[in-house]
Amino acid sequence: MPKDTHHSSAAAAPAGAFGHERLRDTLGFVEAMLSEIDGVIGRSAPHPHFRILAHVMAAHLDGRSATPSSCVSASNVPYATGTRRLAELIADGTIEQRARTRTGKSYTLHPSARLIDLFGQVSARLPRLAAEHLGQADETSDYYFGGSYRASQVIGPVLPLPQPITLGGGLRVLVHGDPTFLAMSNLKRQFEQVIGCPIHQRAFSIDRLREEALRDAQRRTSRYDIIAVDLPWIGEFATKGVLSPLDSIMEVDRLDPSDFHTAGWQAAHWGGRPYGVPNQTTPELLFWRTDLFAEAGLAQPDTADAVLAAAAALHRPQAGQYGIAWNAARGTALGHQFMMTCAGFGQPVLDLPKVAGGFGAMSLADRHSRPMFDQPRALEAAEYLMELLRFSPPDILSMSWYERIRRYAAGTVGMAYGYTLLAPYFDCDPGSPAHGRTGFLPHPSGAGAPNVAPVGGYVLGIPANIAPERREAAVEALIVFTSAAAQKQVVMEGSRSQPRYSVGADPEVRALSPIFEVVDALSWRDELQFWPRPPVPAITPIIQACGEELHDMLRRVVTPREALARIQIRAEAAMNTI
Repeated sequence: MPKDTHHSSAAAAPAGAFGHERLRDTLGFVEAMLSEIDGVIGRSAPHPHFRILAHVMAAHLDGRSATPSSCVSASNVPYATGTRRLAELIADGTIEQRARTRTGKSYTLHPSARLIDLFGQVSARLPRLAAEHLGQADETSDYYFGGSYRASQVIGPVLPLPQPITLGGGLRVLVHGDPTFLAMSNLKRQFEQVIGCPIHQRAFSIDRLREEALRDAQRRTSRYDIIAVDLPWIGEFATKGVLSPLDSIMEVDRLDPSDFHTAGWQAAHWGGRPYGVPNQTTPELLFWRTDLFAEAGLAQPDTADAVLAAAAALHRPQAGQYGIAWNAARGTALGHQFMMTCAGFGQPVLDLPKVAGGFGAMSLADRHSRPMFDQPRALEAAEYLMELLRFSPPDILSMSWYERIRRYAAGTVGMAYGYTLLAPYFDCDPGSPAHGRTGFLPHPSGAGAPNVAPVGGYVLGIPANIAPERREAAVEALIVFTSAAAQKQVVMEGSRSQPRYSVGADPEVRALSPIFEVVDALSWRDELQFWPRPPVPAITPIIQACGEELHDMLRRVVTPREALARIQIRAEAAMNTI
């Protein structure tokens, strides 16, 4: 395995007692105080060093470029004096230069890691200093009642790479069109400042994303430097040579693997080797309206029977109100839904070995697996979907990932199966009837099975056919994008998916939504599992078989038994062919 000696400062951003918003508040407070002091003494007090530093920090936080001329202008002193003060800050390493052109004659200015850390320390001390000098100081209360501990867990901002990435045409990224990648796109300018080169992102729906990734793998040289991969595709993409095994192109320890949710990190492996880095770890849960349940006197729906009873109680189609929404659209959407429903009934779709916490899916590359759609619990899961149909909206048979959550966010259904990555539709919208009135549960169990939260989401990987001269830069960008600091920033931008324990434990993140605490608890209880959609190379045709045959079942063209028999035949053929 090659040793990678070029370490990214962004990957190891100090988790000091500060965060992005706290740094902004600190800058604003100190600048406001300087203005007040100017007013007291009746003339401008220059403070050129601080004003330059504040300008560079603000530009960094906003994803803008600070230039020598803008810094001198911000210094609020004559041009010659401002130029000298800026030169002093560059000379002592407080401000770093980054070339804008190949000649190096033009450059932008960025805060050093030391400067960011110093501002962070100041921002952490400001509340105590204000209380000590302006109010009733109680230095011990923060310590004994957890303030000091909580502050120590706050993840700092993403730091610029020590050396900017150089890539002809910029960094090219292929992603899925979901809220998390949208949040990353919204932060494009900030991330460009961090890595030092333009970012070009293409987003596709789930099926088109897979097609484009496979098409790209047939090209002599990949059009992309980084691609997003749905977890069930890992086995297929590894065996077809779509992705580079990470341990062949980088030092994997640089990713801090122990910080990722266990199920998310394990799901990125095939044959014992990692092929991607978790960018989203998003379980499918049951969302339920706590206020509607309270009004109806219903207990939380922990089991499949409880879901059906609650759906019946909340179902008032004459009032435009329905019991539950779920993925019932033909094809991929319904196929995924059924596999996860099977997991809720304790039935893996392949003959996986039993292990603590459920079933083992880590050794799939070393064994031939048999489909298990002809089992009694698979039949119970299919019949459960037929029962759900009775309490679903009239357009349920065309409903997939986004439609079910939009219905829930609009308040027209009392429950919905959904990924946490789509929760922003109601969790970030104060106008949604479900905002602040949603409970989150793992898949309600059927047939007495243990609780399971099927893990979904995407990893970011490096194409196997990437141009060799672009590989090192792509690795550095990959480390930046999947670092705790970057993932926290994406969460603060509106994502509700986070694959790292440290991000979920960050108090600023926890304050945004109860989702993060819920997902962490699921992971610690070992309920977050990826075996419900085992990432074998044949998984896509198996999902398609489920989604097509069961759609015929829901339309009452075939019985549940007939649908499952057809799926079993198609799944066995797929496993024997691929």
